[in-house]
Order: sequence, then structure tokens, then C-alpha cells
Amino acid sequence: MRHSRQIHINYLGFASGNQVASRSLHPNLLRQFHTTRTVRINPLLPIDGILEELQVEDSSKKIEKLEKKIRSVNSNKEKPKILIPANADDFKTIDSRKDGVHKVNDSSGNNNSKSPQSNDNGNISNNESKHKEHVYSEEPDPTKNSIFTKIKNLIIKCIETSTITFITLLVLGLAGLSYHRLYSYHVIDKMSQSFDVKPANSTARDEILSLQDQQTPSWIIRPQQRILDDIVSGRLKGRYFLLSGEKGSGKNSMVLHSIGKVQGLNCAYIDSHSDIEIFRIRLGKALNYEFNEDYFGALFSMRGPREGSSALLDIERAFDKLEEVALRRTQRNGGNPLVLVMNNVHLIKDDEGNNGEGSKLVELLQQKAEALSGAGLVTMVFIADDYWFYERLKKLSTRLEVLNFRDFTREESLKALEISRLRYFNEKIDANVANQVYDLVGGRPQHLSEVVKHSDLITECHKLIDREKTWFLNQCGLLGASMDDDVNESGKFSTSAMLLMKEFVEMYNEQTEYQSADHKLPELPLWRARQIMTRNDFIQTYDNLNIFTIDSSNSYVRADSVPMMRGFLEIASMPGFEQLLEETLERVGDIESLGRTRELVAKDLVSGARWYDVRRTGSSDGSSFRVALNKINDGSEEDQDQDHIDIQPLTKSGGRLYWDKRLR
Repeated sequence: MRHSRQIHINYLGFASGNQVASRSLHPNLLRQFHTTRTVRINPLLPIDGILEELQVEDSSKKIEKLEKKIRSVNSNKEKPKILIPANADDFKTIDSRKDGVHKVNDSSGNNNSKSPQSNDNGNISNNESKHKEHVYSEEPDPTKNSIFTKIKNLIIKCIETSTITFITLLVLGLAGLSYHRLYSYHVIDKMSQSFDVKPANSTARDEILSLQDQQTPSWIIRPQQRILDDIVSGRLKGRYFLLSGEKGSGKNSMVLHSIGKVQGLNCAYIDSHSDIEIFRIRLGKALNYEFNEDYFGALFSMRGPREGSSALLDIERAFDKLEEVALRRTQRNGGNPLVLVMNNVHLIKDDEGNNGEGSKLVELLQQKAEALSGAGLVTMVFIADDYWFYERLKKLSTRLEVLNFRDFTREESLKALEISRLRYFNEKIDANVANQVYDLVGGRPQHLSEVVKHSDLITECHKLIDREKTWFLNQCGLLGASMDDDVNESGKFSTSAMLLMKEFVEMYNEQTEYQSADHKLPELPLWRARQIMTRNDFIQTYDNLNIFTIDSSNSYVRADSVPMMRGFLEIASMPGFEQLLEETLERVGDIESLGRTRELVAKDLVSGARWYDVRRTGSSDGSSFRVALNKINDGSEEDQDQDHIDIQPLTKSGGRLYWDKRLR
């Protein structure tokens, strides 16, 4: 086996056998280097890779030292000669030329010096190929550090910073403005889509679709239907409408039927609510308007439209957007206005005296209705069951039209019963039974649809009348002479209703009614009804409780329905009603007088004593009063003489006694 020979390689890369070759070096170079450790390698292995790694390692260390030296020289404001490594075997110095370019040379003054020992190992040619000339520009002139140069640099930096800031703000502003414009267009487009051909509101979706068939024979054509068709189709414009009538008279159903004919085109439908916030949400849902809640302009440092807003301001903004949408759509569809239907507007709070949100909302709605209808852009339709809403609109109305809805006539009622009976039971109703149903419950569509779904029509009519009578007694029942003085206001409310009811019963008994004639309930002017009740503020509550109703077309008061009038007749005919009413009126008067009277109470008096002298306090003449004592009544005799109140039967069998009398 051949033994490997140990080779020692010095830092300069010159190899020898067992000894390190000595060579005279420049003193400057000796100060820059240190002796490397001895590396033992196998001569059989390739030496080029190992030498290259050693050269790279040493070069990196030298470069770090050189950079430190350059930084120290620059800090001292000097121009030294910069030493940079040319390769791993040698160092070069930079010589100045006239053209301002430095050339790298040997530190010993001999360019591209070669060693014969390196040629023996084949490394000289490899090192010479890596020798390059590093060219650097001149060091900056020290005059540039003058005050003028500093000011100039500061101005340039300020201009650059200002330009960057201005461009940033300009881009941000343009982006925010573009987003705001795009968002406004998007809002208008969304609201316009709510008036396209489709059901206007998800709440009325099923009702509209069920009434969409125009040829169905189950729908009774009424006189108001033609007017509603003209309103919804846009042929009637320049006005806004109030649809008034009792609950269940068919107002909402007729409007939905007209909307179904046009498939919801140019129509929107809203259900009102007493809470103004809920009303705002429902309005936004009907108009497909988010009230800028999806606006994120704050990303561009823009103030949001809803900051510091309220429900009324949101409703105002919604109508402003609606005006823009109506202007575009009317120009596109030949001038036909949009239709906005608001159902149950009587649910809005009537707080006019307190200047509350309800009265402000009604005022806002009327102002928009007047303005939009006058411009031919939007026709607003209000549906109300109570009279008070008409009173609010009457004050400022100039384009208001009132459509009053009454019950079916006898002919319409018989036709409706026949069609409904055929639909639910697939049988034809007897004419006599249909006439009896009309005589008992009248022509209210709500009552007819409720009765016709049962097999025994007459029995269901009696139950309906009993429910209406019980409702009236629960709300306005008389308490008699034993009424407590703490509920005097309730006594006034009950006696006022009973007095008006008694007047209607007397008027009804004077009328002559035939079977073929339509129901005509007795009615009084509103001012006369208030005289009979001796109060003017209770009638609105009665209207809200569906006991009495006020006709918006002529301001006449009557019973809310035929079943309620039947209940009035039975209550007035009950034994003891007149006496109970008189006792309650007397008790109310006594309680009122007690509030205006002062009593003198004498204690420690014996019931057997006859006279008792009371000296006038503070009197100088000593005059006296005589007070007579009567026997104290403990209430036992009054309880024995008190009559039993038979105003309402206490058992179900007692209530059935009136069923036979109703058809006589």
C-alpha cells in the first residue's frame, strides 16, 4: 500500500514537502495577515475544492475587516487608499488616476505577480483567472456637506414628502368619491328593483298569489274595485287616498287583488306598526332600502350618512330616494306613477297632544303624499280602521280622497255564501238559511267567511253574536251602586257607552225592517253622540275597541257591526238594566260630589243622645250649632233589599234563551 505524503500549505497557497517555504513579504502585508492552522489532506483527493473553500473563508474575513476600516476612514473625513481583496491569494491597492478611476494593483508594486511554486500545483492559472479590476467612483466632495447643500437636500426631501402625501390623499379622495357615487347608484338601482313585476312584499306574497287569478268566480266585485284598479294601474294620479271602514270589511283584500292583477308592477306594500323603528325597518324592506347601514365609507375617512340619525330622518331619506326612483321610472313607463300602499296606519300612536313620534310620523307621511302625488310621481294609499287618522289628515289635506267601505248588501252576501259553501263543502246552500245568516250577522265579509266554514251555520251565527255581546260587557260593564270611588273613571266610561247604546236601541226599535231589505244600522252625527255621552273623548276609544264606529265619509256614529247591534238589543232588554244604569249614574254623581264636599264628623256620640252642642271655634258670642243624631245603618237591611242583577245570564243555557228571539 502506498503511504500518503503529508503536505503543509501556508496561507499564500505554496505547498512544500516537509518544510514551509520561506519568502520575504512586504511589511504592510505581514501586518494584515496571520498564520493559518496546518491542514492535513490526502494527496489522492482533488485539492481544488478544498483550496477554494479556504480562499472564500479567508476572503470573507478580510472583507469584513476592510469594511470596518473604510467606515473609520470616512468618519475621519480622509481619502485613504482602500484595500479590497482581488482573490484569496493576494491583495490589491487602488491607485488614483487622472480620470477619477481607481485601479487595483499589487501591494508589492508588481502587477499580476506569479509564483513558480503555485505553478507547480496548478493553482496559479486558476487564481489569475479570478483577478479582476474593481472600479469605484470617487468619494463625495467634502464641499457638499456645506449649509447650502444641507438646506437644498432638506427642501428636496420636503418636496418629495409633500408630493407623496398629496398623491396619496388625491388617490384616497378619488377612491372615496368613486365609491360614494357607485354606492348611490347602487341604492337607486336596488330600490327600483322593488317595483318590478313581482309581489311587492313577502308578507303579502301568499295573499297576492291567491288573488292573482282574475277569472275566479269566488271574488265578489264591489263598487270600489274599479277605482282601486285604476289607482294601482296608474290611471288615477295627482291624488292620494284613504281607505276607511270597519275591521273585516275587505279593504286590504281588495287592494291586494288589484295588485295581483298587475303582478305587483310599480307597487309596494307596507304593514304599519306603532313602533317607529319597526315601521322604519318595514319601509326599508318594502322599498329594498338599507338606510345606508351597508355603507363603509369610513374606510376612506368619510362620515357615514347614518351617524347621529333617527328613525324619522331615515324615513325622510327613504322618501328622498323614492322620489329619484319614481322620477326615472315614470319617464320610462309613460308617466304612470308608482303606488305605495300602507296598511293599518291607525296603529301609529296618536300622541298629537304630547308632540310625540307618532304625530310627527303622520305629518311626514302626509307631506310626502301631498308632494309626490302633486308631481305625479307616487300615489300613496292609506288603509285605516279608525276615524282619528282621517281627522289628522283632514287638517292639512288638499289632494286627499276618502273611500269608505261598507258591508255587503243582501244580494252580495247571498252570492258570497253560495260560492263559499260550494268551495268548502261542495254543496249548495239553502236560500232560507242564507237569508237567516244575513239577518243574524249582516254582510261583513269577515263574519261571513267565519260562519260559512262550519257545518251548522245558524249555531255559529248565535255564537258570534254572543262573543260580540260578551266583548262589549267586558269592556263597558256597569258596576251599580256598589262601585268603589277609586274606579270612578271606569264608571264614567261604562255609563257613557251604555247611554249611547240605549239611544241606538231606541232608534232601531222605531225602524221597520223587512227581510228583503238590507241592514241599515241606526246612526247619529258625531257631535250628537258626544252630547248623549256627555263626553267627547271616549268615542275614539270605543272606535278602537270595535264597539262603535265612525264613518269617515260623513262623520256619523253607529254600532260597529250587526252582531254588535244584536248584542245591544239583548243587553237593553235584560231585566234590571234601566235600574242598574240609573244606580251607576247616581253613584258616579255621588263620587263626583264627594270630591267637592267637606264633611263634619263628630266622634264619641251615643246613639241614644238627642242633641249635642258644638261651640263655634273662635267666636266671642258663644253661639252654638245643634246636630241631630240618627240611627247608624250597619248595611244588613240594604243587603237584604238589594236586587239581583240579571243583565247577563250566568250559564250557557241561559244565554241560549235569546237564540230563538233573534229570528222573530
